[in-house]
Amino acid sequence: MSSIKTELEQQIKRRRTFAIISHPDAGKTTLTEKLLLYGGAINLAGSVKSRKASRHAVSDWMDIEKQRGISVTSSVMQFEYKHFCINILDTPGHQDFSEDTYRTLVAADSAVMLIDGAKGVEPQTIKLFHVCRMRQIPIFTFINKLDRAIKNPFDLMQEIEDVLGIRSCPLNWPVGTDGDFKGVYNRRLKQIELFSGGNHGQTVVESSKGAVDDPVFRDLLGEPYYSRLVEEIELLDEAGDNFDLNEVSAGNLTPIFFGSAMTNFGVEPFFEDFLNMAPPPAERTFTDVTATPYCDNFLGFIFKIQANMNPNHRDRIAFMRICSGKFKRGMEVYTSHSDKPVRLSQPQHLMAQDREIVQEAWPGDIVGLFDPGIFHIGDTLSSAKPVPRFGGIPMFPAEHFVRVSAKDTMKRKQFLKGIRQLSEEGAVQVFKQLDIGIEEFIVGAVGVLQFEVLEYRLRNEYNVELRLVKLPHKFARWLAADNIDVYSLNLTSSTILAEDKSGNIVLLFENQWSIDWAKDKNKDIQLSELSLNRN
Repeated sequence: MSSIKTELEQQIKRRRTFAIISHPDAGKTTLTEKLLLYGGAINLAGSVKSRKASRHAVSDWMDIEKQRGISVTSSVMQFEYKHFCINILDTPGHQDFSEDTYRTLVAADSAVMLIDGAKGVEPQTIKLFHVCRMRQIPIFTFINKLDRAIKNPFDLMQEIEDVLGIRSCPLNWPVGTDGDFKGVYNRRLKQIELFSGGNHGQTVVESSKGAVDDPVFRDLLGEPYYSRLVEEIELLDEAGDNFDLNEVSAGNLTPIFFGSAMTNFGVEPFFEDFLNMAPPPAERTFTDVTATPYCDNFLGFIFKIQANMNPNHRDRIAFMRICSGKFKRGMEVYTSHSDKPVRLSQPQHLMAQDREIVQEAWPGDIVGLFDPGIFHIGDTLSSAKPVPRFGGIPMFPAEHFVRVSAKDTMKRKQFLKGIRQLSEEGAVQVFKQLDIGIEEFIVGAVGVLQFEVLEYRLRNEYNVELRLVKLPHKFARWLAADNIDVYSLNLTSSTILAEDKSGNIVLLFENQWSIDWAKDKNKDIQLSELSLNRN
């Protein structure tokens, strides 16, 4: 076996690429930061709860995220931990940014599902869980916020199984209750692990470990905590599901861990077990080919584009997931939408706004590529022709629409540039009404908070104040054929004729009745919820 092949196999086996999913405010960004803390990527954890403090979560790089204390865009972070190379995809929890989250999950090999112990399984968690199940990726559950009063752990287990339809197996069990969280019982090692220190979650915690029947731990816990723990361990051993890694890999069983991301209690034991159980980079399906990580041919796909990560340079970064082969700085690749080779001369690893030039990377890695406007979400990059297409990037029809124009007509150039660049990130969809000549656009989004982000970023990154007018329209439908005289269509007076950024004709409807009218009055019309991307 060649040394290159051996190195490829070694690098693949030690990589873990995963996303963290949850409902808003379950502590997802906090947990992400604590994993960075334990991995040595940062020295002091900042709290997203202190919105006016000088420190903010490392993964929240955008000013609006620091001010609001929420994540509005996916972050990608890579760091080393022991012999592992870790790629974390920290995603927005708020449902208004779910499209960005869904796309990011395509780049993950596994997912950590974070659950607020006091609230249990929440609506956005359910949606993201089902996306993971559709992709058949393993799901590991971390029940958070044990520094506060939580639901009964057995009730939480039952809720996960009843609501999400997946069996669960706790690999540790909380010691202490109702905010008095002392540690966990490690079921695999059959030992108690008590935590202390951590400087209120800013630094790593200390732990003391010992057997359940050790008198020292019996005295440390005291009654009734010790007796309760012994009873619960016996009940778990008798009635709980057995751990089976094959069932976890198949998505039929989720391992459960308990802890507190805020205080760091239980974070390190979870991290250790997760990394040993989570899968290395998996194969990806392209048109006419299944790319295993061990293929010599380099293959990757673009799942995210982000403009102005560095406001001083007004740059644009395309995030690429490597699927197979070795990546080298300066290599030439072909894209799925162009026959011209592209030299990848400025690849970067990112830690929020901090960047490091990448000399080489391997399957499972996420690499940021400098993008002068040549990449699109869903593009395949390949070292050889023909370039297969990657069809796994989901696209969702907008449900909210506003009419957008610049308040100052002198800022026309900045306005057009900002609208174009932000639409190419995929967070909003931009349409031009056919029968209006003035320079204004209709912007569609999955969630209304995207409009607030759009307004904020146009103001702060492009120095443009926007005029937004909310529209009553709820549905966008594309014409499935391009040989129709759109001006002869019989439509309701409120239906808007527009074109998307690719020049495809789209109809915007206020309600389902208007859609039914269009179908009834125009016998040959065929409408699609998704753009056919003919251009």
